[in-house]
Amino acid sequence: MSNEQKFDRRMLEALVCPETRAPLSYDAKTGELVSKAAHLAYPIRDGIPIMLVDEARKLD
Repeated sequence: MSNEQKFDRRMLEALVCPETRAPLSYDAKTGELVSKAAHLAYPIRDGIPIMLVDEARKLD
C-alpha cells in the first residue's frame, strides 16, 4: 500500500510546518508534505507524517 493510499488528506487542515507555522501541501508524486515557506518536504511513513525538521528533505 502506498503512502498516498494511507495518508488522510483531511490532516492537512490541522498540520502546519513546525519551522514556519505555514500551511503544508501534499505532493502525491513524492508522498511528502511540502512547506513552500521553509523549502522543506516532510516524509510520510506508514501513513504518519514525520513532522521533524531534522527528518525533512530540503527543496531547491
